[in-house]
Amino acid sequence: MSLKIHPDAITALKDFSLPEQIGFGSTISPVMMNCEYKDGKWGELEMVPYGPITLSPTCKVLHYAQEIFEGLKAYRVMGKGPFLFRHLENCKRFNHSAARMAIPELPEEIFMEAVEAITAYSADFIPRESGSSLYIRPFIIATEENLGIKPSEKFSFMVIASPSASYFASGSLKVLIERNAARAFTGGTGTAKTGGNYAASLLTSVKAVELGYMNTLWLDGENRKYIEEMSGMNFFAVVNDVLVTPKLTDTILAGITRDSLITLAKNLNIPLKEETINIDSLIESIKIGECTEAFACGTAAIITPVELLGEEDGTTYELKYPIGPISKSLKENLLAIQEGRMEGPMGWIKTIEPATY
Repeated sequence: MSLKIHPDAITALKDFSLPEQIGFGSTISPVMMNCEYKDGKWGELEMVPYGPITLSPTCKVLHYAQEIFEGLKAYRVMGKGPFLFRHLENCKRFNHSAARMAIPELPEEIFMEAVEAITAYSADFIPRESGSSLYIRPFIIATEENLGIKPSEKFSFMVIASPSASYFASGSLKVLIERNAARAFTGGTGTAKTGGNYAASLLTSVKAVELGYMNTLWLDGENRKYIEEMSGMNFFAVVNDVLVTPKLTDTILAGITRDSLITLAKNLNIPLKEETINIDSLIESIKIGECTEAFACGTAAIITPVELLGEEDGTTYELKYPIGPISKSLKENLLAIQEGRMEGPMGWIKTIEPATY
């Protein structure tokens, strides 16, 4: 398909320059992609200047949260690339989320062209430091103007991009174990990347910060016993030199970084188990020194080590290695592949030609 480019988008690109401090997700590329769904089909993909969007107060997304999103990155360390990392997998997960949220499937060619085009046109703004990237956010919102409780028949697909530094400034995380609230339940939307799942975590996030923690470890909704994931990230631990992670269920988001680390661990001959992890068993293994390290992983965080797990009453369980050898090795290898410094499995990296304008 062909991309329609609004003339003002080129002007916006030429007038844009990066601020001295870019942060994470706060500096936005001057262009965005847009495609509308109505009358049962997706329309033309267009690149327009980044800016506010106009919505009727009755749009269904505002009342019934019918929306989905994705997160992926492009890298240009030392001027190489840009390199997109496994964006076809993001497309597949995007449509998995769409199906769960009663949103029409987005054709693969529209998703891929939108992501590749915003990368190409934002190439000059991608930071060159290792660990920094262009964070890309595709999303779909329901735009039908109607207060009736039914699936929307109109949608907007958009892609924005953010030149970004590392997500977590500190080297490791202090993590609160949430034993009361739950993030997702069997049969719900836990495997969809939709805003409601993240909204459900925000109250505990406030509590965690007040108690001196930086993130939350969620347990299963039924028993509050089995580790699921962290707020926006998957969880790994090293127990008796074996890398373990919760096996996927319909309450855990299937992370692309998680899947990549599983592949890398196998390639690096790191013993690995995907299994149900009882939180109290894990705590005991930390106490007796069998669990030596743990980390969170995700597109934004990449790999972020866990320094300690803690309870609301102030009890803490410190890991032997705040930054452990296995998490360090996995992160170094993953970043080397993402940044084009090392060859990875076939199909993981696509080089994008920077656009001229």
